[in-house]
Amino acid sequence: MKSDIAKLAKQIGVEFNDISLLRTACTHRSFLNENKGAGFEHNERLEFLGDAVLELIITSFLFRKFPHRAEGDLTAYRAALVNANSLMKVAEHIALNDFIMLSRGESKDKGRARSIILANAVEAVIGAIYLDQGYNAAANFIADHLLDILDIDEIVSKKLWLDAKSRFQERAQEKVGLTPSYKTLKEVGPDHDKQFTLGVFLGDVQVATGSGPSKQDAEQKAAEKALDAKGW
Repeated sequence: MKSDIAKLAKQIGVEFNDISLLRTACTHRSFLNENKGAGFEHNERLEFLGDAVLELIITSFLFRKFPHRAEGDLTAYRAALVNANSLMKVAEHIALNDFIMLSRGESKDKGRARSIILANAVEAVIGAIYLDQGYNAAANFIADHLLDILDIDEIVSKKLWLDAKSRFQERAQEKVGLTPSYKTLKEVGPDHDKQFTLGVFLGDVQVATGSGPSKQDAEQKAAEKALDAKGW
């Protein structure tokens, strides 16, 4: 594992004084539940620290980049940059999935739950860099692996800080003067593992459908597809 973690450190361009911090950042609680004698910690404390460091660095970046924007706008832009979807892109960018340590059960899950684990681990990596190398190194990591892969100007111009459902509603009201409605089309599976399919409608016309483990997730998926279908 040490050589693997050293490979990750090289990939992200950080020469750690204490490489065990990076190993901890890549250790999910479930791994230690199965390996109680492993002799090291899970990553939740580093995740807590990294979350705060990330928010401060992104806040500072936005404060300087948009000197005339109001607090509410800056808060919305920050939310778009530090949300789970953005952090999942960072995890993919640095191939973090190759290094995360999980239980056998968690290792089998390749869906949304794994993505959230990886997004949280990105925050833990930021916490590890901050502890080992300081603020500037953490800021450089965020600049190289988050700000470089997310286009803040596009986020602002296309209002991508809004969730898909909010964006589709805004566009629909602006373009056709209608407020979208959502209807449940199908529910399958047992109560503990149900899948919902919902349709999004403009008036009586179904624009798109979306599926997910909750009605809220299905609505978001439907809205994303509706934005694509309409070219909005």
